Amino acid sequence: MKTAILGDIQIGANKPFTLIAGPCVIESEAMVQETAAFLKTLTDTLQIPFIFKSSFDKANRTSISSFRGPGLEKGLRILNDLKQSLNLKVTSDVHSPEQVPPAAEVLDLIQTPAFLCRQTDFIVSAAEAHVPLNIKKGPFLAPREMGNVIQKALSTGNENILVTERGTMFGYNNLVVDFTGIPTMQQLGIPVVFDATHSVQRPGGKGIQSGGDRALAPTMAKAAVAAGVDALFMEVHPDPDKALCDGPNSLALKTVEPLLKELLGISRAIGRPVTG
Repeated sequence: MKTAILGDIQIGANKPFTLIAGPCVIESEAMVQETAAFLKTLTDTLQIPFIFKSSFDKANRTSISSFRGPGLEKGLRILNDLKQSLNLKVTSDVHSPEQVPPAAEVLDLIQTPAFLCRQTDFIVSAAEAHVPLNIKKGPFLAPREMGNVIQKALSTGNENILVTERGTMFGYNNLVVDFTGIPTMQQLGIPVVFDATHSVQRPGGKGIQSGGDRALAPTMAKAAVAAGVDALFMEVHPDPDKALCDGPNSLALKTVEPLLKELLGISRAIGRPVTG
């Protein structure tokens, strides 16, 4: 398996699992500062490699009235300020080839939305930035089908590629996770991330917005670590019930520490290296 390298963070086989976490979207500078500082302190204490995630724009919202974020310019400025002030790595979604060059100047990891994983020109343009790239698997694809997507990215010469499992559509407004997809995609030679919170989402389940059941996310995260996943993705928020995006499936900050301690214990039990 290739190892994805983000400065001093290495993601891959025989490496400690990395946490990618933060609010779904940048709601305000104060909120992301609070969340990022909390997660940075916690992961430093537990010695868990950490990448802060919050989107400057969410172009794939359910409704035209859904909150999308501050936009490209302001959002990247906020993320860059966090990166410098807290000495952390940051990631965000990009939604079009035009967003890639400015995003690549700030982001340590570029993320592509699940629903765009089959868009060849978009995936290639994101990989051509030669910044580490996290490609989220569409809920309409089998894990083995990500091999074609990976080859599109690798064709650019960028070998710092991750793929993320975030569930598969199961009828209407529901997702199901097949955890055999983790080793299946690892066999494609690329480190695998598991999205524990989007996997409990109910896409479009509330009509004009998505629903979800955050109470199930810790179980999904623990199962993924037991299955040997290389990194975990979780959306977290100071007050998920008031979140402007993905609140129903986001975890409250106060729940993160005990969950991470359990995940470290599972990592030790399966023989994965743990720095903390």
